[in-house]
Amino acid sequence: MRQCPETMLLERRLYAALDSAGEESALEKKRKPAAANAETLGQRLARLRKEKGITQVELAKMLETTQPVVSDYERGLLRLHGELIIQLAGILEVSADELLGLEQRERPGPARDRRLARRLQAFDKLPKRDRDTLTRTVDAFLERAQVAG
Repeated sequence: MRQCPETMLLERRLYAALDSAGEESALEKKRKPAAANAETLGQRLARLRKEKGITQVELAKMLETTQPVVSDYERGLLRLHGELIIQLAGILEVSADELLGLEQRERPGPARDRRLARRLQAFDKLPKRDRDTLTRTVDAFLERAQVAG
């Protein structure tokens, strides 16, 4: 069976990233001193998931798997395969290169509170009229806080 050039390229990048990132078993990680500050693929996955305001349970449902499997990916106990990387990149709205640690996108400001991020996602799904009403309410609270502060 022949693979398309894009899949072959992604596969090569994946293996190169895994080799260069030095992914290792959880047991090996525990034995290493904490001096190595390099972010592992699993840690990067967890960070990107949290930045999106997605829980492990929610991500597991999107991937049609279970929360313990997502946890194992994040802890480096299971390796991500090519198709899963493509799926995760789409869900987390990042490039496969960013997920693999080959490139880093500038992130504005600190990571948001997960509860706030979920609410903002829900806000975007509201009808325009409801969004406008909610925006005016939030603006009124913020104005009142500035006057009091």
